[in-house]
Amino acid sequence: MDLLLQQTVNAVALGGIYALLALGLAVVFSIMGLINFAHGELMTIAGYVLMFCGIAGVPFLIGAPLAVIAAMLVAVLMERIAFRPVRNASGATMLVTSFAVAMILQVLFQNLISARSQPVLIPGLLNQSIVIGGLVVGVSKLFAIIATIVMLIALEYFMTRQKHGIAMRAAAEDFAIARLMGIRANTVISAAFALSGLLAGVAAVLWVSQRASVDPLMGFTPVLKAFIAAILGGLGSLKGAVAGGFLLGFIEVFLSAFLPADWQEFREPIALALVVVKLIFRPNGIIPAATLQAQKV
Repeated sequence: MDLLLQQTVNAVALGGIYALLALGLAVVFSIMGLINFAHGELMTIAGYVLMFCGIAGVPFLIGAPLAVIAAMLVAVLMERIAFRPVRNASGATMLVTSFAVAMILQVLFQNLISARSQPVLIPGLLNQSIVIGGLVVGVSKLFAIIATIVMLIALEYFMTRQKHGIAMRAAAEDFAIARLMGIRANTVISAAFALSGLLAGVAAVLWVSQRASVDPLMGFTPVLKAFIAAILGGLGSLKGAVAGGFLLGFIEVFLSAFLPADWQEFREPIALALVVVKLIFRPNGIIPAATLQAQKV
């Protein structure tokens, strides 16, 4: 029983990171129909900012917000420089653009910083563990869980109570009608990218606080998993992205904990097979987007 509870805590911590990243992808997709595969590089940028802050002696409590702000600024610049000129082009053009942006940033990281993994100075507190009942919980995982809950509550408030959040929801439902009602496209899309950068930055801080290192490809695997989570939850659905992220986290952690040792090398294929089986029965995702209802044929 203790093992089950222990792995549940681990799954919630990992699933929370996937949920934040999947939300960032879903916010942009719901408005522009774009899967931004350069989203992972926003994570990497935040990680490098944390690294340089540590080298400069900046406290983690200051470095973490600076890393998140850097990810937001780069996300807005990314939209303005790379995606706005091709906004009216085909979906394939925007997809190729996102891959190009990701590759350019990866090359810049490798040549201007280092191609190798670099250590990030993490407060000693995050490396400790605390005992809750019979559970031994890492402070970094507890930090990830609390931060995820706070972010999801804040995002729910923003999307339902704040003007820009309501405008983004309206644009996600029907962008053409939203523009006719006076909502400015540039403002909404820039806000969506800023929000995606915020989510990527927070996810990066949580990710780096657990691994204490950063490398040019750090964001690739988490964002790939977040993309799977977004599809699992319902592509374009914000609530679905959260549900898909947590579900994928539970699948990965529980397979890692309970699969026999001889089967551990097949853990990733089994996880993907479970995702495929789920999509066979619910192709629209756990919580489908209202405007993106796939049809079986």
